[in-house]
Amino acid sequence: MTTGVRRRMGVDERRQQLIGVALDLFSRRSPEEVSIDEIAAAAGISRPLVYHYFPGKQSLYEAALRRAADELAARFLEPPEGPLGARLLRVMGRFFDFVDEHGPGFSALMRGGPAVGSSTANAMIDGVRQAAYEQIITHLGVTEPPARLELVVRSWVSLAESTALIWLDGRRIPRAELETQLVHDFAALAAVSAAYDQEMAGIVLRVLSQEPSDGPFGDLLARLSALSTLAPDVPAGPVVPAQRLPR
Repeated sequence: MTTGVRRRMGVDERRQQLIGVALDLFSRRSPEEVSIDEIAAAAGISRPLVYHYFPGKQSLYEAALRRAADELAARFLEPPEGPLGARLLRVMGRFFDFVDEHGPGFSALMRGGPAVGSSTANAMIDGVRQAAYEQIITHLGVTEPPARLELVVRSWVSLAESTALIWLDGRRIPRAELETQLVHDFAALAAVSAAYDQEMAGIVLRVLSQEPSDGPFGDLLARLSALSTLAPDVPAGPVVPAQRLPR
């Protein structure tokens, strides 16, 4: 017979273990439902030892939020290679992987959970949104984004966030369809903005020129074209006067 010897963890290692345990519990249930006793039991240590590393559940919760925020921000990292539509679709796949795996934790991160009003938690959320925004701007190949482009990208990041939160409540739409729809939403937001601004029109046309017909953006055009066949009796809309187009 051999006798197992429990290895004593260093301070940083123990803190990281507690953060991981807390994040796992917060990912499966809302933070309000998770107690320090549960965290201690899951980590295999006593309740007082948890308080030795973290002064309270709030500080442990914020540490778990930081790890979740860092991981979520990393989901938007994508090599700048290939058509933009395909890149955005891969980003949405990783984004929804996180949402799917950390449902309650994702909701807590974006809604604040017990940390509502905490400047630290709010800064983490803003950091995730900013990281996502910067990544999309990088993919568009724009060094100094015009105001309309910033509006489009930030609106789309907020749309992806709110869509994921609504999807978690019942998962009534197939996830793969929702990921594709969000990529289409980005194209639609950009196209509407391009109709108002010459600089945005140039950016959109440049992106579309690099898109294959069988990519996500090509799929959107095909779906829009199919609308006329789905409702043949609906009269066509008015023609946009030439003077209304961006010059």
